[in-house]
Amino acid sequence: MKRTLFLILTLALLLASCAAPVKRTDTVFAMDTVMELTVYGDEALLEDARDVITDMESRLSVTLEGSEINALNSHGSAALSPDTVKLLEGALELCALTGGALDITVYPLVRAWGFTTGEYRVPGEDEIAGLLERVDYNAVALGDGEARLPEGAMVDLGAVAKGYLDDAIAGLWREEGVKSGLLNLGGSVYALGGKPDGSAWRVGVRDPFGSGYLGVIEARDVAVVTSGGYERYFEQDGRTYWHILDPKTGFPADSGLSSVTVVGQEGLLCDGLSTALFVMGLDAATELWRGRTDFDLVLVTSGGEVYITDGLESVFSLSGSYKDKEVKVIRRG
Repeated sequence: MKRTLFLILTLALLLASCAAPVKRTDTVFAMDTVMELTVYGDEALLEDARDVITDMESRLSVTLEGSEINALNSHGSAALSPDTVKLLEGALELCALTGGALDITVYPLVRAWGFTTGEYRVPGEDEIAGLLERVDYNAVALGDGEARLPEGAMVDLGAVAKGYLDDAIAGLWREEGVKSGLLNLGGSVYALGGKPDGSAWRVGVRDPFGSGYLGVIEARDVAVVTSGGYERYFEQDGRTYWHILDPKTGFPADSGLSSVTVVGQEGLLCDGLSTALFVMGLDAATELWRGRTDFDLVLVTSGGEVYITDGLESVFSLSGSYKDKEVKVIRRG
């Protein structure tokens, strides 16, 4: 009898250890967006993720008094935590890589257009010209745990923060042994591993001209980040103005692209490039891609044409009203 009971208990323990991990989900509002967290594992994993989000927002917010970036913009210099230094260094590298198409010092212009306050307006040409004099990522001085800015300059890390947050949470979960998780931080998605059943995560690419999705990417251990004019915009006198500004002109970028999706293993890279390549346009985006091997692209033109780079051929498919549309594949050769 005791032997039978022992075998039953042993079998029960074995079955419990082989059981599929429990799906945990959470929704967090931070960085002015709704973030959806999914992980297969303990509830504590979600608590850890929330702590990372709260800490990062408290340091990086441009509007929150007491944040490191707010202090930097208010006083022209500030001591930074090691994580903020790392993010700022990565952001400046992306500014250089894209020739200033991404410029973290464009914040005075973004604020003048009202995209940070919701008080939308079209600044006058003289005002824009004056603010453009403050836009130059090369003027950001960083060293010894401190950042310094010229008078009137301001930085905003919003174009890279969610991607960096993807990397931070995914890295933390990996250290905890997580094999399956999905982060959706509002246009910035990170697929950790695949689903528990072995299949890939299916990440939708939004239709920039309407509701729904134009396509789906089967994703494993990659970030999928999309930027488009549809994310935040206003209309005035029959014209649409969106929040992605060209740092060279001070006006909303008009490159012939309606959305850019970047897929790669590093969230920070994908996040920054999704904005920069939207500014650069199809040809320049293609040229930059051909010189690297660490990301792939889905590009949608203002005319509705869909381009993908060849690394996505086997994992991207059109959906909805785009199902019968031609996909043009960009190759390196």
